[in-house]
Amino acid sequence: MTKTQKPRRAAPPAKKGKRPFLVTAAELLLEIGVEELPYQFIAPALAVLKDSAEQLLNDQRLAFQSSRTLGTPRRLTLVVEGLATQQTSMVKEAMGPSKAVAYDQAGQPTRAAIGFAAGQGVAVQDLQIRQTPKGEYLFAVKQEQGRPANVVLKELLPQLIAKLSFPKAMKWNSTGVRFARPVRWLVALYGGATLPIETAGITAGNRTEGHRVLGSSEGIVVRDYESYLKGLERQGVTPDPQRRRHMIEEQIATLCKKAGFTLNVDGDLLDQAVYTTECPNAIIGSFKPAYLEVPQEILITSMKEHQGFFSLMHKETGQLVPHFIAVTNNRAKDMGLIREGNERVLAARLADAKFFFDEDRKVKLEERTVKLNGIIFHQKLGTLNDKTKRTQDLDEFFAKQLGDSRFVYISSRAAGLANNDIVTAVVGEFPNLQGIMGGEYARHDGEDPKVATAIVERYLPRGMEGPIPQSLEGKLLSFADRLDKIAGFFRVGIVPKGSEDPYALRRDALSIVRILVEGDLSLKLEPALDKAEEILAESNIEKVQLGIAQGPFDFIVERLRYYAGTAGGITRNDVIDAVLTPTNTHALSFKELLERMKALESVTAKPEFDPLIIGFKRAHRLVEKEKDRVVFQPVNPALFQHPSETKLREAWEKNDQLVRHLIAVRKYSKALEAFVSMKPAIDDFFAAVMVNADEPSIRINRLSLLKDIDELFLLFADFSQIVVQGS
Repeated sequence: MTKTQKPRRAAPPAKKGKRPFLVTAAELLLEIGVEELPYQFIAPALAVLKDSAEQLLNDQRLAFQSSRTLGTPRRLTLVVEGLATQQTSMVKEAMGPSKAVAYDQAGQPTRAAIGFAAGQGVAVQDLQIRQTPKGEYLFAVKQEQGRPANVVLKELLPQLIAKLSFPKAMKWNSTGVRFARPVRWLVALYGGATLPIETAGITAGNRTEGHRVLGSSEGIVVRDYESYLKGLERQGVTPDPQRRRHMIEEQIATLCKKAGFTLNVDGDLLDQAVYTTECPNAIIGSFKPAYLEVPQEILITSMKEHQGFFSLMHKETGQLVPHFIAVTNNRAKDMGLIREGNERVLAARLADAKFFFDEDRKVKLEERTVKLNGIIFHQKLGTLNDKTKRTQDLDEFFAKQLGDSRFVYISSRAAGLANNDIVTAVVGEFPNLQGIMGGEYARHDGEDPKVATAIVERYLPRGMEGPIPQSLEGKLLSFADRLDKIAGFFRVGIVPKGSEDPYALRRDALSIVRILVEGDLSLKLEPALDKAEEILAESNIEKVQLGIAQGPFDFIVERLRYYAGTAGGITRNDVIDAVLTPTNTHALSFKELLERMKALESVTAKPEFDPLIIGFKRAHRLVEKEKDRVVFQPVNPALFQHPSETKLREAWEKNDQLVRHLIAVRKYSKALEAFVSMKPAIDDFFAAVMVNADEPSIRINRLSLLKDIDELFLLFADFSQIVVQGS
């Protein structure tokens, strides 16, 4: 040992009972930094990011504890906690050729065996011979060792980013990558170490960006999720959308309490505020009270659609007040400047809205009808004026069934004016106010208030959501308008297929169901559709033969089936199937059908119901089996050979007229109780006699008795569809 060398110190002895710490899981952080995204894109993208990440990790055998996503207009972030550092190893098995093909008579491997082994990456001598149901076959068994997670993630994360899709995407550089907005930076960290993945020509690092105004130009160096959150918060970014939502709600509540107003609650507007800000800061502003002369629907819509502002209402009257709340994406020392800027912009918007409204009222709603000839409803169904006339004829036909001449006039008048507001300036600017403005202009023109109300209600309900029309005129107009639309599109061969429904016919069918059931509109669907078809034929709308079994009637009945299982509260599909027989759907109103379902589902809970159904199904099967081979005869009591036959006949005689009466007056629960009371007689009959007796006259008499029972039950529903619980 030379003088310059120092003796090496011995390592300290390891403490007993302690082992070196082995890291088996770590944290993954992925951030995609972008130019400001449209707010509507963010929440769906975060949902896809989370689901796709979990799926890919599971597919790659990388275990993890939990995952979550964060998002702002400038970033989409994924955090995975407890992500394994190594893939789980697995054994792969592949079946090859049979032993007879794989080896020759001398026991040497053939080309089949050698090729199979090479293809599986194993030695021929390592192939296994196993007995299978088809004989002896070769198997290749190999252990696939798990790779380190960081290696897998470098391959996985670019795939994950590529899985994100948007309603509209763009290219912005030579890579040709498509994304909703240009990608400007990437952060990819696993266990604190950078994963240098590449997407859109950008290599991931450990540096993110803060708020565009409040952040620093140097950005933020990220070590892990905790430093990521703290760094962004210091630079004006709240990355968690749920936290931003809570902040906005608290800020708005404070402003409302201080001002003494109530918020016009709007969930869509709140979502917009959450996903258009990184640093939400709510402020209250005002506009000139003179604008309140304009209908408040116009003002509310203008504030929402143009500026994303919340409107405020008077606590007692519920009327709009000349104030608004804006959620800004900034935190300035003098928020007054921002408020004044918002007030100036809103004033210009409201001035435009008032101008449109004033100009619209210079022309009567009735005078706008001629302009509907220039709007194509559909190339195969004519102009919007053609559509209006068909709906008016249909509405008038139904009105004659439901009311007096005044009711017919009001209904027809409303149907004739219902589409005219489409050509007004306000609706041109705010299409979602169609109907609302029609009612407003009708009132201004001096139309009957009921006409104005029906025009407003024509668009209700909007599928499964929202209220239905309250006036009879409104229900009738909404029903007639949708019925003509569905019948028309089916007639010209345009029907929903799979998930495709470009003209929202399913939503219209569901609206029809709700009007008939919840609105208790006393019209039956089949004759109503027949009239719609007749009017379409008279309008020279050519009919296309679709070659499909389902027409508009069955299409709408399917929506009733969906409605019954959701809003209708029917939990058993077999009950729905039992009631929706062709006989019932063609003869009964939708409300009657739903009432029968509810009564039937209620009685299924009774302990004697399932045994009753077992007996009925036995009778039903016998009748169905023999109906094409037997000429049924009126039951002859003189041919009875056992008291049980007499007992069953008496039970039928007692309940036949009773059940028919109870069904006619819609006392469905009582009718079902009468069926249940017949259970002992049915059970005794099958226990005591053989239906297929040797004597033909006895056999036919017994089958005829069962046929009477079967027909009585089928008056209510097809009980053969009921599933006996536990069978």
